[in-house]
Parts: sequence; structure tokens; C-alpha cells
Amino acid sequence: MGLQRFEKRLERAVEGAFARAFRSQVRPVELGRRLAREMDLAVDVGVRGERVAPNAFAVHLSPTDVEKLADYAEQLAAELADAAEEHAGDEGYVLRGPAEVDLVEDPRQRAGQFQVLARVKPGPRTPVSIRTAPTAWLVRPDGSKVPVVDGDPVTIGRLPECEVALSDPNVSRRHAEVRLIDGKASVVDLGSLNGTRVNGRGVPPGADGLPLLPDDEVWVGTARMRFVVDQPARGS
Repeated sequence: MGLQRFEKRLERAVEGAFARAFRSQVRPVELGRRLAREMDLAVDVGVRGERVAPNAFAVHLSPTDVEKLADYAEQLAAELADAAEEHAGDEGYVLRGPAEVDLVEDPRQRAGQFQVLARVKPGPRTPVSIRTAPTAWLVRPDGSKVPVVDGDPVTIGRLPECEVALSDPNVSRRHAEVRLIDGKASVVDLGSLNGTRVNGRGVPPGADGLPLLPDDEVWVGTARMRFVVDQPARGS
């Protein structure tokens, strides 16, 4: 069941975007299947009986395939890592750190061939701590509130360590951030594939993003969130 969802996730997220780059060579979903297989084969039992799976993967590709993939490598690696996180969640695996995928040029591989090496790489998986008392909040789709603290951004995405973690396949691993700096609130898109909207307006790329005012609506994928404040933040 988990592997089927994993494959469907990759087909939706990357097959259309990368099909032309790969042409008749390696397909992204084939990389994903092998990555899931290596994860399953390398699962070990931890000291408390938990099933620990590898979270760092090196995908060795031929120089020909690497060249064709050059313009899409970063996006593909991110989507594969995201799919690996989802597969681990489906199977009940424990990861010692965030999933990472590196695409490696390997002259030993012929066009259309590849090798996936998996290992456990410890790393932080906890959200950023709150340093000061919140005066602003981001209301999740379920009605719960996430505090927005000055100088401590709230990250929205599909990674479990995001303050607002969403399962929508249209949402990127780290999709957007809500920031409060010196009392001025804004939402910044983190280079997502499908964009971020505020009151229906697309957030332009770049570090400035769009300002947020009380009761503004933030859309990420199909999720609608509302920005509220105890004392109104200063919008631009």
C-alpha cells in the first residue's frame, strides 16, 4: 500500500515536469521505486524496537542522464526526498534526520542505468522554538492556531518538521513562510512549484513576498489559512 502511494505521488509530482528531460532514459518514478526498495531493505530495529530507515540517498546516474537532467536536478531531488518522507510515514519507519537525495554523476553507469545507495544520516527534525510571547497567529484549516513570533518564521510545507505540515501533493516540502519582523507581517514563497496566494493574489518570488494584514487569507495548495493578531501588525 505504501509503495503504491509512493509511486502515485511521484507520478503526479514529477512525471509531467521531467518527462522531456529524461525522454527514453531513466524515468523519475523508476528512481522513486528503487529508492523505496532500498529504504525497505535497509530498515533496522532501534534500541526501543522502532524500525529505523535510511534517510540519505545517493542516486548514481550516467553522465548522459545527468546532462539531460541539469535544469531539473534540484527540483527532482527535492521531490524524491519528499516522497521518501511520505513512504517512511506510510510504513511507520523512524527517520533519524530529514530525507535527503543527492544526484551523483557516475561514469560507471550507462545511459538508462542507475544505482541508489542509502544510509542513515542523523540530523535535526524539531521545529524552531518560540523565543518571545506571540501577538500574531496563523489559523490552520482545522481551526487550530500557530503562533507567529517576531523574528521566528512559521514554515508551511509537507515536511513533518514544518510548523504547518500539509499532506496536499500540490504543496512543496518547504512551500512558504509567514514572517513577523519588527511588527511587519509578510508571507514569502520559498520557491514552491505551485505558488502561494494571499487573498487570491499570487505571492511574487523573492525575499520580500507580500505583506499580511489582520484577517488576510493565505492559500497554500488547497489549504486556506487566516492571519490574525492580538494587536494589529504594521502592514506595508
